[in-house]
Amino acid sequence: MAHRPYSIMAGIYLHIPFCKQACYYCNFHFSTSLSQKNALVDSLLEEMKLRQSYLRGQPVNTVYFGGGTPSLLSDTDLQRLMEQLHQLFTIRPDAEITLEANPDDLHPEKVRSLKAAGINRLSIGVQSFHEADLRWMNRAHNSQQALNCILYAREAGIHNLSIDLIYGGPTLSDEGWEQNVQQAIALQIPHLSCYALTVEPGTALDSFIKKHKVPPVDPDKAARHFEQLMQWLAAAGYEHYEISNFALPGWHSRHNSSYWKGEHYLGLGPSAHSFNGSSRQWNVANNSVYINGIREGKVPFEGEILSKEMQLNEYIMTSLRTSAGCNLQLVADQYGEEQRRRLESGSREFILAGKMIRQENALVLTPEGRLFADGIAAELFV
Repeated sequence: MAHRPYSIMAGIYLHIPFCKQACYYCNFHFSTSLSQKNALVDSLLEEMKLRQSYLRGQPVNTVYFGGGTPSLLSDTDLQRLMEQLHQLFTIRPDAEITLEANPDDLHPEKVRSLKAAGINRLSIGVQSFHEADLRWMNRAHNSQQALNCILYAREAGIHNLSIDLIYGGPTLSDEGWEQNVQQAIALQIPHLSCYALTVEPGTALDSFIKKHKVPPVDPDKAARHFEQLMQWLAAAGYEHYEISNFALPGWHSRHNSSYWKGEHYLGLGPSAHSFNGSSRQWNVANNSVYINGIREGKVPFEGEILSKEMQLNEYIMTSLRTSAGCNLQLVADQYGEEQRRRLESGSREFILAGKMIRQENALVLTPEGRLFADGIAAELFV
């Protein structure tokens, strides 16, 4: 089976499935009850032992605490997890260690404790600097906390910062969106992750729309906001290195980039995914089932072996989302010359339509093409 060779470095993701309250749009796995938090941390420590061999001794280049809201972890929780990671895995001295956080958790003492535990990058769920947007989303923080947390992080010595922003929502005007983006630029935030508001099945937002309590999401507004975003951030010197991600030079997310490059990663915790190049597995998305399984000495998960075609399709999907694009020489080397010729032929209509360009030996989406990235990738699948 042809697949990309083993990476020289790997990543570890830890899912912390707890939140203070449920944001209306969110469909990630989480609980608003903290009653199982201590048992969950114990289970994460045990899963590390059970899964220690998964990365086959590869040096770990990135560690990422996601969720949920990892900033709800106590100092002791985080210290225990970090100590065990270093004991069981080869964490590079210069590893990027990211923790997702909500602004309301990031008071000065908390940020100092995160820094002391080894966190050197924060991904902060700001979403908006406008009070009306935050209330509509049911966020736990306010606009002043969204500003203060950035100051506190820098005062504590954490300068590798990313913030999330959401666009296309019914309370966000074009003017309000520009204010959000220009605020981030003025604060010199080195990394931005920007997402269109989407309606996921089973979320509160989905229910509100079906009951006509809120208007449906306007796709034209979302597309307009995305086009504006690309223009404003390009003018401010940000590199649009992945569909939803923008960074000042030298500040790309190493962890997320490893996903898009097909590098290997170990996922720990309920709902976490793992990938070793030829197979993928995902832990059960249920805290109690996960905890009970770990107590019995087994990780409750499902998995799949990735066929050659599935691996190629995944590469097409992820590579076209990046500024580097789909490398045709890599396709030829890994999947055969016939697949390269097929992609070259299939790309012609998108090149003629101005949605894609050929850059040396890569197929790269244009700004217009990025609006249709998923559809274009699907057209090029095997």
